[in-house]
Amino acid sequence: MDSFYEKTLQTKTLYEGKVIQVDIEEVALPNGKTSTRELVRHPGAVAVIVYTDEDKLVLVEQYRKALEKTLIEIPAGKMEKGEAPLHTAERELVEETGYTADALEYIGSFYTSPGFADECVYLYEAQGVVKGEQNLDEDEFVNVIEVTLEEAEVLMAKEKIHDAKTCYAVQYLKMKQMQHRLT
Repeated sequence: MDSFYEKTLQTKTLYEGKVIQVDIEEVALPNGKTSTRELVRHPGAVAVIVYTDEDKLVLVEQYRKALEKTLIEIPAGKMEKGEAPLHTAERELVEETGYTADALEYIGSFYTSPGFADECVYLYEAQGVVKGEQNLDEDEFVNVIEVTLEEAEVLMAKEKIHDAKTCYAVQYLKMKQMQHRLT
């Protein structure tokens, strides 16, 4: 087999909601056979690393219904149709935390669950942050907390921080801290 490409033969949309769309696709496999794929379509999301001048990581605590528990995460949110990731990052930062930033530096992006979903998260780091007032959506209930990097690691060990984007952010900051010590 020269290629792993799977040609879509037929798509059936099972659900179209505010956040996701669920499709069933019949695909032609590289070996000539066919199979079915269950796919979740998502418009994408952003996440923002906010590290204050006081060496505190700004996090949000919120209930996650899919998990039936509360998690502590970096601020993040869904992109609106046609919205640029940078604009989403600026909007979500203020909405969820009340913080504003002089600049947002693009760090990179990653897929959350490529086995069944096309969601891509764009990660930014806030520069020159100033604390302000939250502007939550009417269905959002979020507590803002500030922790040291060491406290974030403890929260990870206790699985209070237990999502990929926040674990990625903590590891990113640790590597950045180590690089700074070496220079």
